[in-house]
Amino acid sequence: MLLGILGSGSGSNMQAILDAIDAGTLDARIALVLSDNPDAFILERARGRGIETGVIDCGGFRTKFPDEAQAETAARLQAAGVELVCLAGFLRLVKRPLLEAYPGRILNIHPALLPAFPGLESWKQALDAGVSETGCTVHFVDEGMDTGPVILQERVPVLPGDTPESLHARIQVAEHRLYPAAITRVAMNLPHHHV
Repeated sequence: MLLGILGSGSGSNMQAILDAIDAGTLDARIALVLSDNPDAFILERARGRGIETGVIDCGGFRTKFPDEAQAETAARLQAAGVELVCLAGFLRLVKRPLLEAYPGRILNIHPALLPAFPGLESWKQALDAGVSETGCTVHFVDEGMDTGPVILQERVPVLPGDTPESLHARIQVAEHRLYPAAITRVAMNLPHHHV
């Protein structure tokens, strides 16, 4: 299964995917890594592994993902033979041009048990709400903010004395287990051509 990764930051979830591939627990290969941030460490990590990288030009918009940029992203993913697109800390909302190019083939990981705490900094939302547990979710991407069908979830307890940082770190440990497992589950159910 050829994967394409879209990320905006450090790429720790991509690293977890690479680790699972290296360990033989995930039967996949990352064909292309794209970022909307030319300085993102995820690009550095990918280049260090000899993976093709590229920068998504969002025309100076801070949060918007313009249609032309999405169409170009879809074209680059398709040119690289990508079958499944994984968002790894990608901070822009994916809309129709990219969704139509990869229907039912775009995944995201979110640091909460959706539908609870969608949006940004979900671990802070969970702490502020005083819940006793939160977690992470891998879901299919649709046009909403963190609204697509859930693939897998893992629960993470909120401990007394947790800070946003300590809780987020524990959620990330769970994310790094969950994402490769979810990719495996999706790959088993997708018709894919062997390249």
